[in-house]
Amino acid sequence: MSWNLRAWLVGAWLMLSMISLDASAQARAWLDRDSIGAGETVTLNIQTTSANSSAPDYAPLQRDFFLTGHTSRREFELVNGRSRTRTLYAVALQPRRDGLLTIPPLDVGGERTQSLTLQVAASSARMPARAGDDVFIESGADDESPYLQQAVGWVVRLYSAAPLVSGQLDQAAPEGASLQRIGDDAQYVRDIAGRRYSVVERRFLLVPERSGTLTIPGATFEGRGTGGFFDDLFGSRGAELHANAPPRFLQVRPAPANAPQPWLPLHDLQLRYQSTPQELRAGSAATLTVEAVADGATATQMPELQLPAIDGVQVFPEPVQADERFVDGRPRVKLTRRFSLVPARAGAAQLAGMRMAWWDVGAGAVRTASLPPLSWSIAPGAATQSSMAAPAATTAPAPAAGPDNSPWQAVQGANRVWVLAALLFAALWLFTLVWGLHRHAPAAAPPNLPDQAGKTPGRTRADLKRALDHADFGEVAQTLCALAHPPARGVDELLARLDDARQREAVQAMERARWGGGDGAAARGLLRSAFAQGPRWKADTPAPASPLPPLYPEG
Repeated sequence: MSWNLRAWLVGAWLMLSMISLDASAQARAWLDRDSIGAGETVTLNIQTTSANSSAPDYAPLQRDFFLTGHTSRREFELVNGRSRTRTLYAVALQPRRDGLLTIPPLDVGGERTQSLTLQVAASSARMPARAGDDVFIESGADDESPYLQQAVGWVVRLYSAAPLVSGQLDQAAPEGASLQRIGDDAQYVRDIAGRRYSVVERRFLLVPERSGTLTIPGATFEGRGTGGFFDDLFGSRGAELHANAPPRFLQVRPAPANAPQPWLPLHDLQLRYQSTPQELRAGSAATLTVEAVADGATATQMPELQLPAIDGVQVFPEPVQADERFVDGRPRVKLTRRFSLVPARAGAAQLAGMRMAWWDVGAGAVRTASLPPLSWSIAPGAATQSSMAAPAATTAPAPAAGPDNSPWQAVQGANRVWVLAALLFAALWLFTLVWGLHRHAPAAAPPNLPDQAGKTPGRTRADLKRALDHADFGEVAQTLCALAHPPARGVDELLARLDDARQREAVQAMERARWGGGDGAAARGLLRSAFAQGPRWKADTPAPASPLPPLYPEG
């Protein structure tokens, strides 16, 4: 390959890379909270990947907000051999009035952000019990009497009237429930009893695993604040600050006897069609998109979105897309799933409406979310129409075979030059790719062997806990198999090697929920309880001696 041609290829690749970088540059805006009280602040974040972006124009915000605390941060990262600049701008907004406020689109270096909405409550918000102290902690749940396995939002707020130099905020997990931190801390300012407090808000997901009284330990804080004149004079690092929240108690209710299965306690559930195909054609794929919005659950607690069977139509689901947020002090998830519908024949087809039963924790009653049925008249496919016209076409005489009837004759005139150029370019590109791969082929990596402790690298009890909290049952099974020494080759071997009957029962419940339509939430609760201290394995037993003589004599 000549140097001129290689340089031309490299130049074309660089031009395409620059085009893709410019196309990917965009601005995105979001708030750290969707609703606040009067006198509080909210942080507006704006992120752009444009290399030549300037600071946002905050002028449109002056009408409804006081603006303070402008900050910016720029990061450089290398993605697929290309450098990319990412800039994050942040500004604190304090509303001038209550109600539903709109944050208009803002200009960031020639780009426009999307508009946002903020709900501002009236000034009659509840005052914390220890308002007036220099530093104190407030914590609480969105539901004081939740049901078993209900997703409860737990919020811890640290109030400090003095600027903090350092500190550690801790919330211990209760016995009989799982506690998982959600998202990043929200920081804002709030005026209470004539004093201005800096607030750090930390959110958790609390899932009770047994009914009865649930005791949640109080959160603790230890840190240092900025000192006064004499502290600075004598070199002190600042005043020590301590705060302890009192323990809280929740009354966990058992699942009602008439509750639907699988058990799904929620505050609200809505199903809708995002898009539906207007027509179906035999042999052609069409897309149908379903959306579910659950108030009071995470993605792992929701049952799988599946369409009912459609006679004469094959359904191919894509992976579920989950958008999890924390709204009104509790989790909320939006699940979106696309389905490809491929009819096998022409005729009528009908889709029964999807139905999902759930338990309304507010009303204490069974609810059912459903979608309306859909019907189509499937048109014949292109192949069917061509086969119908085939008999008429056979009456014409077949062209004689010869050099003038080759497929090359379909390419006329100057088009042949472009076809030849495209084929030549593709051949040269493949040659360059193969040459580069053979030249820079890496050495073969050593096999992934277990470490000296007998565990597969990267699979620990911490990985098992994360899988039980976040992952699907397939990944939970893989993690359990990988924790064995040597790793188990499947769930059947895993069951044979577990020494704890409760753990074997939990794995069997997981498999029923995974493949047989069992109760997924109950199975996850059994797994968390049975494997809280890690898996228990049977002692290795030596293989029995073979009664047959060895095939080859031992020398």
